[in-house]
Amino acid sequence: MRRAHGDVVLVALGPLEATLLSHPDLVEDILVTRSRLWKKDRFLQTTLRPLLGDGLLSNEGDSWRKQRRLAQPAFHRNRIAAYGGIMIDHASRLAATWRDGEVRDIHKDMMRLTLAIVAEALFGADVGDRSDDVGEALEAILAMVADPLSMLVPALRRLPLARNRRFARAVTKLDAIIYGFIDERRKAETTQRSDLLSMLLEARDDDGSRMTDAQLRDECMTLFLAGHETTAINLSWTWFLLSRNAEARAKLVRELDEVLGDRPATFADLPRLRYTGHVIAESLRLYPPAWSMGREACEDVDVGGYRIRRGHQVWFCPWSIQRDPRWFDAPDTFQPERWEDDLAKRLPRFAYFPFGGGPRLCIGQSFAQLEAVLLLATLARAFDVEVLPKPRATPAPSVTLRPKHGLRVRLTRRR
Repeated sequence: MRRAHGDVVLVALGPLEATLLSHPDLVEDILVTRSRLWKKDRFLQTTLRPLLGDGLLSNEGDSWRKQRRLAQPAFHRNRIAAYGGIMIDHASRLAATWRDGEVRDIHKDMMRLTLAIVAEALFGADVGDRSDDVGEALEAILAMVADPLSMLVPALRRLPLARNRRFARAVTKLDAIIYGFIDERRKAETTQRSDLLSMLLEARDDDGSRMTDAQLRDECMTLFLAGHETTAINLSWTWFLLSRNAEARAKLVRELDEVLGDRPATFADLPRLRYTGHVIAESLRLYPPAWSMGREACEDVDVGGYRIRRGHQVWFCPWSIQRDPRWFDAPDTFQPERWEDDLAKRLPRFAYFPFGGGPRLCIGQSFAQLEAVLLLATLARAFDVEVLPKPRATPAPSVTLRPKHGLRVRLTRRR
């Protein structure tokens, strides 16, 4: 649509009309300059709110601002540095289970790995053998959320259909896990902990009241799911891109050998793992997990010379904008080197925005970037990963951008 019709395109999907915006300046106007004139789009409100409730992703207004302030301390730089040890420990444990010549679905491995990390780092919990339960629940939820008919006709979600029952069972299963985290923490003997759940349990409103279990559940559910799904997808596509580019793979390995040698990575290595960071940035450019975003107008407003009426939907697509030749040379080519010499500072502000932007910038951006670099460094230092040709790695555009059939790979231990 962008290539054929330009930066402002009216899209009709059955009864739903939306405007697709594809210029960084228009995205900045909505996400930053006039962010208070917009709220989250209808898709998020109708499909994700039943799962996430009033968590940070779906909440609005003063309630969102209060919850954001309460959660922010868990993502300060000193806390992020402390999470690094947890990330490296879990990645090292996974590498110890891999075998030379083995064929695996590395996307499943990345999902289990990031799930275990977010559970321990943010909630002080161990998911253990419940990771498969979470995976099955997410499959049922995404199947429902990704159905375009349900988005266009929300009333279908209230009918006693089999997929609706599967969705309800999946939410119930995830609720049991999240409420289990909360109960375990409340029963713990010590309160001298600084993970996110402890901070939320101790937080008080202006009137001195604490968060209800329902409020805690919504925040924990949002960060539990968003905090592992997106990084796992980023790493899966990173393995795919590296497998197809021998030069980038060799350059990454050289950096890991020079910086790390025979020892594990640490948080202190981050400034020297520059190319590793560029690999992650380039993977996020080509395969952004949050591939599409949207807003709904709270009042009549002019955008890009067009009148947008109250209640109208606008969409902007990092997948498309980040592959636009106006901002990136050879935009469909995997070139981690493009991020050298501070490319990010020379780009229009929203030519690259895999974590959103403005007041609603992803609260876990620093956590996710640190995690992706440390996990890639730890695993690529130990194994070469070759993506197998079948099944073909195909993006599945749902809420996130998972590989549709997983990602089958062959592992080769590095000597």
